[in-house]
Amino acid sequence: MGTSVQVSPLSGVYNENPLSYLVSIDGFNFLLDCGWNDLFDPSLLEPLSRVASTIDAVLLTHPDTLHLGALPYAMKKLGLSAPVYATEPVHRLGLLTMYDQFLSRKQVSDFDLFTLDDIDSAFQNVIRLTYSQNYHLSGNGEGIVIAPHVAGHMLGGSIWKITKDGEEVVYAVDYNHRKERHLNGTVLQSFVRPAVLITDAYNALYTNQTQSHHRDTEFLDTISKHLEVGGNVLLPVDTAGRVLELLLILEQHWSQRAFSFPIYFLTYVSSSTIDYVKSFLEWMSDSISKSFETSRDNAFLLRHVTLLINKTDLDNAPPGPKVVLASMASLEAGFARDIFVEWANDPRNLVLFTETGQFGTLARMLQSAPPPKFVKVTMSKRVPLAGEELIAYEEEQNRLKREEALRASLVKEEETKASLGPDENSSEPMIIDTKTTHDVVGSHGPAYKDILIDGFVPPSSSVAPMFPFYDNTADWDEYGEVINPDDYVIKDEDMDRGAMHAGGDVDGRLDEATASLMLDTRPSKVISNELIVTVSCSLVKMDYEGRSDGRSIKSTIAHVSPLKLVLVHATAEATEHLKQHCLNSICPHVYAPKIEETVDVTSDLCAYKVQLSEKLMSNVIFKKLGDSEVAWVDSQVGKTESEKRCLQPMASAAAPHKPVLVGDLKMQDFKQFLASKGVQVEFAGGGALRCGEYVTLRKVGPTGQKGGASGPQQILIEGPLCEDYYKVRDYLYSQFYLL
Repeated sequence: MGTSVQVSPLSGVYNENPLSYLVSIDGFNFLLDCGWNDLFDPSLLEPLSRVASTIDAVLLTHPDTLHLGALPYAMKKLGLSAPVYATEPVHRLGLLTMYDQFLSRKQVSDFDLFTLDDIDSAFQNVIRLTYSQNYHLSGNGEGIVIAPHVAGHMLGGSIWKITKDGEEVVYAVDYNHRKERHLNGTVLQSFVRPAVLITDAYNALYTNQTQSHHRDTEFLDTISKHLEVGGNVLLPVDTAGRVLELLLILEQHWSQRAFSFPIYFLTYVSSSTIDYVKSFLEWMSDSISKSFETSRDNAFLLRHVTLLINKTDLDNAPPGPKVVLASMASLEAGFARDIFVEWANDPRNLVLFTETGQFGTLARMLQSAPPPKFVKVTMSKRVPLAGEELIAYEEEQNRLKREEALRASLVKEEETKASLGPDENSSEPMIIDTKTTHDVVGSHGPAYKDILIDGFVPPSSSVAPMFPFYDNTADWDEYGEVINPDDYVIKDEDMDRGAMHAGGDVDGRLDEATASLMLDTRPSKVISNELIVTVSCSLVKMDYEGRSDGRSIKSTIAHVSPLKLVLVHATAEATEHLKQHCLNSICPHVYAPKIEETVDVTSDLCAYKVQLSEKLMSNVIFKKLGDSEVAWVDSQVGKTESEKRCLQPMASAAAPHKPVLVGDLKMQDFKQFLASKGVQVEFAGGGALRCGEYVTLRKVGPTGQKGGASGPQQILIEGPLCEDYYKVRDYLYSQFYLL
C-alpha cells in the first residue's frame, strides 16, 4: 500500500465555522489551520482539545482569525505544543490580527481567554518558510517534506504541499485564481495528479458574473455618490488581510481624481500593519515588485490614507464627509461597531460590506435584509475607576499584596527550617510567648516592643534567637571578582518579547502609541447598555473576498485531477453540490467527512524505495527540461550487497519503445517563440496558430471537452508538405524532449 493518510475535521465542515483539520500521514499528525471566529466560543474548540496534545506540526494558511485565531488559546489551555509553520507575512500579520482582536475585546469586556503574552508566546517560535521552499521534517516526521505555495487570497497566504515517498497531499483552501493589485493568482493549477487534495467548497454555488474592472468602477461610484451628498462611508474590514486590496483601490482612485475627502484606516495596529506590508513587496504581485525595482515606488506609501489607532483621533478629525476603514468586519467588536451605531441613523451615510459576515454576527444580520430596520445592539466600553470604586479597588489590591507577602514569608520560613535541620546539641526548641511584651531598654533610646516572633530554633551556642545568616562569599582572582558571563546574556525570547511592545520597525515592534495602549494598567471597569439602533443608512455588499467562484473551482479541480478528493468548509448544500459534480466528472473518490469523522484516503498505489546503481547511471543521458532533468532508463530490479533493492542495467538489449514527447506546450509562448524565429504567426479561430500562409497548429484533447476533465492532449500540424511545414515541425519538436 501507499503512504497512509487519514483526514479528520475538527471544525469547518458542512458549515461556515473556522477551519481546523487533523491530517495523519504515516502516524505523523498535522493540524491544518487553527481557526476561531469573532464570537470566540470555546465550545467550537472541543474537538481540538481532545487531540491537541497528539499534534506534531501546525500549518497555517492565512493571517486572519478564521485560520489562526485559536492558536494562542490552544497553546495556553488545550495542550498544543507542536511547532508551527507559516510564511513570514502570515506570521507577522497574524500576530497583529490577534493583537487587534485582544485589544478590541478588552475594551468592551473582561476578556480572559488569552493575553498579549499568550499571543507572543504562540507566535515567537513560528518557523517561517518562503514560497516553494521544501522543508524536511525530522524525528517522527522523517521523510516528510512540506512546502507553502501561492494561494492568492491574502498576503503570504499559502497552499500547503506535503510529500512522503513521492506521494503528495495538497491542502488548498480560500485560494484565488485571479491576479489582483497586490497579489498574484494561485499556483494550484501547477499541481497535477496529487494523491490527495483537501479543498473547500465555500463558493461552489456562487458564480461571479462581474469583471474586476466593472466591479471596481461600481465600488468607487457607490462611495463617491454618498460622499458628494455629504455622507460618510464606513467599510468594516479585517485587520491585515483583504483590507490591503481595498486600500490600494482607494489610493489609486483618489490619486487619479484628486479627491479631497479624507480616508482613514482605523485599527489598534494600523500603523504597524502598513509598516510591515511595506517590507513584504517580494510577496506581492509582479507589477508591484517591478515598480519598486525600476523606480523604487512602494505601492504602500499611502499618500491619501491617514492611519489611526484610536477613535479619539477620528472624533477630532475635521468635520465633513469621510471614508473610514475600521475593524472588525463582523461588527461584533472593534471600532467599526462603534462607528456603525453613530452613523446608522443618517440616510446620507453608507455602510459598505466587502465580505459575507460570519454566521451569527451583527454584520450577517444587517446583510440579510435591506433597511430601514431596527436592531438591538449591546454597547460596552471600559472606563477608569474613580471615587469610592477606585478607593475600594486599591484597598482590595493592598490586602491581596499583604496576603501574598505573608504567604511568601511563611514559605521562606519553612524552607529555612528545612535547610537548617534539627540541632543535635539542643534538647528542645526555644518557646517564645508572643503574648508577652518584652521591653528592651538601652542607653540609645526608648524601649522596643514585640521584636521577637515565633519559629526560630536557636543553636546550642546562642543565648538568644538569631536570624538566619547566609555567607554569599564571591570568588576572587588577581583581576577581581569572578563572574559568570551567562548571567549577562539576554535571551532571544526576551528580546523578541520586548521588541513586540516598543518601537516601530519590521522586527516585530509596534509604534509607541499602540505599545502604551497595550501596557495601560490603570484600574477600570466595563459598563454596558442596550440600544435600539434605527438603521436608515444605506447598506451595500460587494464581493472583495478574493476567492475563486464556483465555475473556477470546478475548472481548477478538474485540471489538478487528484486521485482522491476531500471537501471541507462550506454549507451542506454547497458541499453536496460540488461532491456530486466531482463524482460525475472528475474523480471517483470524493469524501466530505463530518466533525471528528475520520476518512482513510490512503493511496492505492504501492511505493518502493530503490537505489540507482552507479553502472546504470553512468550510461544515462539527462536533458534539461524547465527546472528538472529527464531521461529514459531501461533497467531491471536487483539487489545490492546489503540486500537493498536497486535498478541495474538490463542483462540483454531492451526492446525499442515508442517515442514520447515530454513537456507542456502553451500556445501563447510558442507563438512568441515562432515570432522570434522570423515566422509570421497569429491566432486563428478556436485557439489555433496560423504559421505563415499554409501551416496551422492546434491542440486537441479532453481539456476541450465539456466538464473540463484533464487527460492526454495531441498537437496537430495541418498543411501541405512544404518548407514551412517542416520548419514549424522542427521548431515544435525543439520545445519538447523526445524520449
